[in-house]
Amino acid sequence: MKKHLVIAVALVLASSAAGAQGLTAPRCISGGSPSQNAAQDACQQAYDVYQFMAPQLGVALAGGNATLGQGSTLGGIGHISVGLRGNFFSGTVPKIDQFTQRASGASPARELPTKSQLLGAPTADVAIGLFGGLPLALTNVGGVDLLVSAAYVPTIGSAGSDFYLKPDQNLQFGYGLRVGLVSESIVVPGVSFTYLKRDLPTSTISGTATYTAAPLGQTTAALNITNAKVNTSAWRVVASKSLIFFGVAAGVGQDKYDQSADISATVNSTLGGSQTVSVPGTSQSMTRTNYFLDASVNILLLKITGEVGQVTGGTVNTFNSLQGGRADQSRTYGSVGIRVGI
Repeated sequence: MKKHLVIAVALVLASSAAGAQGLTAPRCISGGSPSQNAAQDACQQAYDVYQFMAPQLGVALAGGNATLGQGSTLGGIGHISVGLRGNFFSGTVPKIDQFTQRASGASPARELPTKSQLLGAPTADVAIGLFGGLPLALTNVGGVDLLVSAAYVPTIGSAGSDFYLKPDQNLQFGYGLRVGLVSESIVVPGVSFTYLKRDLPTSTISGTATYTAAPLGQTTAALNITNAKVNTSAWRVVASKSLIFFGVAAGVGQDKYDQSADISATVNSTLGGSQTVSVPGTSQSMTRTNYFLDASVNILLLKITGEVGQVTGGTVNTFNSLQGGRADQSRTYGSVGIRVGI
């Protein structure tokens, strides 16, 4: 009996592990003809590109500490802090111009080519003191700050290139709060809880591949991801301490990415004509753990800060694999910035 139970558990675990590697069937529907099959293959590739890129866009936007180098509330009305930072990491983008489509359709799955590329986003944030907190021995508790952020989302690539990311607008604002669990003092480190809501502007991701292959002849495939949205919410618990000329901060938290898009692909071939396959209204959610470490140099009211962190966890599956690894792989990121406060 025990032996059979062990075998059953092992089979279940093995089945779960295998299923977690990817989708078992294409999300795009095949039409049956060679040209329709090629359009299905292209549509599935576009779907996989969306699955692969959306978590990376979330990392670029969310970063680590809500206010770089700080872990304590500001002290109430009359106190304000302004920061500029750049989040960056070694990302992976698909080489869509090297994709090819099969007249037999998307199945079986295969590996799609990618390339490494530095990804990130410049952001600005403002923290405004609202309440200094209640006095308790050598510190205060319960202080509150209002947080406002602005992210600049750049255009990557150009129309018709192998990878093109175009936001509807480059500037997007976010908002949140910081609540002081313990306010920093001469002997006590600051500890706070932050919640920040930040979204990417609605964006288009596209790419084009041109090649010649039987039985379709000269073929151009356009992969399109439109109305792509990445909405993020993040909470952090952060501790910090300033040591006259230097400061340190460390934190841990959780990011949630809610993502949606309309996905389609059009294949034009000399022998098969034009065919389009689409998957409208695709959506996914992902929750990841985020932890980070900040180090600052203090020059009067100015802080120069560097940050290193990592996001991990969550599950995002694709049908085809990509050379750069899984869509939900851990990502190590960095940030550098300056902050002025009064």
